[in-house]
Amino acid sequence: MSPELAFALTLLLRMAVTAAFVVSASIITERSGPVIGALVATLPISAGPSYVFLALDHDAAFIAQGALVSLPINAATMFLSLTYVRLAQRCSMVVSLAAAVAVWFGLAAIVRSIEWSLVGGLMANALAFAICLPLMRRFRHVKMPLIVRRWYDIPLRAGLVASLVATVVTVSSTIGPAGSGILALYPVVLTSLMLVLHPRIGGPATAAVIANSGWGLMGFGLSIVVLHLTATGLGSATALTLALATCVAWNLGLWAWGRWRVARR
Repeated sequence: MSPELAFALTLLLRMAVTAAFVVSASIITERSGPVIGALVATLPISAGPSYVFLALDHDAAFIAQGALVSLPINAATMFLSLTYVRLAQRCSMVVSLAAAVAVWFGLAAIVRSIEWSLVGGLMANALAFAICLPLMRRFRHVKMPLIVRRWYDIPLRAGLVASLVATVVTVSSTIGPAGSGILALYPVVLTSLMLVLHPRIGGPATAAVIANSGWGLMGFGLSIVVLHLTATGLGSATALTLALATCVAWNLGLWAWGRWRVARR
């Protein structure tokens, strides 16, 4: 088998595996409501496989450096969420989504131009959460209407994720760890939910899912810190496992906290 054919087959496999993860998660989101749906959506469903595939092609130092740049990108995702949540209350899907994505890419360009340290990334996240969480709080509780799927839903979501994975894997050797860390954290799950849900259930209900994602993104940021701190010392495989465990444990803790608060009422 030629090297070109082997690369193409491997790339197709990676795209298919990641797309399957995201499609499954988005279906769970639709059926479980905005709170549980947001916790599922903020798991490393697309970024995780992207980093796994990067680890197969690059050393641990590359992964650690990529994670360092991914940390402030997580803050950019918070502002994407805030932009969409506020605009979706009264604007169309096209306007709300386009503005949110434009904010993300604008902030990503700024992140790309800065030499980040761990402290700087943590400060960027602290600032983002301090601003965005209070501003999204009142939009979190909206009743989720009944959802009827259309034929293009699954292909659309799968195509979005597969394109992201293909881009990250193909260009990572050219753009280096910083660029790869940015691309790996593009919020494909959140944007695909906006794209698919908004026309069917309306802006406020879709915005409720995105608004509830804020606390989950906080745990996702912690998992990036774990990945950065452990990659070079423990190896990429162990670091990725610990990062995943951190994110899952955080979201399970949020779920348990929510159920405890409901039980007290």
